Amino acid sequence: MQTPLLRVAGMCKNFGGLRALSDVNFEIGNDEMVGLIGPNGAGKSTLIRSITSVLKPTQGNVIFKGKDITGDSIANIVNMGIASTAQIVKPFRNLPVISNVMVSCLCPRIRRTGDWVKTVELRAKDALEFCGIADLALERASVLSHGDLKRLEMARAIATEPELLLLDEPFGGLNQAETTLIAKSLKRLHKGGRFGRLHSEGPSMLIVEHKLADLMKIVDRVVVIDLGKVLAIGTPEEIVNNPYVVEAYIGKKEERLVS
Repeated sequence: MQTPLLRVAGMCKNFGGLRALSDVNFEIGNDEMVGLIGPNGAGKSTLIRSITSVLKPTQGNVIFKGKDITGDSIANIVNMGIASTAQIVKPFRNLPVISNVMVSCLCPRIRRTGDWVKTVELRAKDALEFCGIADLALERASVLSHGDLKRLEMARAIATEPELLLLDEPFGGLNQAETTLIAKSLKRLHKGGRFGRLHSEGPSMLIVEHKLADLMKIVDRVVVIDLGKVLAIGTPEEIVNNPYVVEAYIGKKEERLVS
């Protein structure tokens, strides 16, 4: 049996007397796109931040490629091959767009495994071109639209050449055209359409998203959480037809999400 790329085992997170996560268990396999859904306050962002050590879990373990990385430093986690984007994008606003991405290209992971022929600037340009904002490379990040900021956030993450990419609401605040472009970019990245030093496959992904119709079109499986607990895990078809999930989160009208 193949070892999962990521395994979250018994994850709990307390904030004082409030339990935000309670015994969360799930796995992400190699070459898999997984959606993470639930109502506001369900614990989705807390889970992402606990996996990446932005928050320290109260209990439980995060296993990446068979190694326990629970509570490891953020820098070590990035260098092991996990990258994440934030729901609220916070770039270096007074720096050019390309400089924001060049910072990611300086991580030891890239110096160790990247194409030594390419300069940091060329690698950053590749990431920006992949995300569709290469024409904005010299603009200050402060002038970018919300949609372009989302693309910049993705470029910064993929510039580290992750094996696992965690995305917190990548479609949030985007119009339908922008959402479609980002979704296509994620699918292309996952299928191996990577920049720089090419690989046979792209990263696995865990995607937190409220735009369920768009999410269900690109993921292989879905994890549903409520009040910090896992409610259901299954394919998009199984999730949208799960009566408990439909009643609690999706609503009867959304049963036609997957066609």
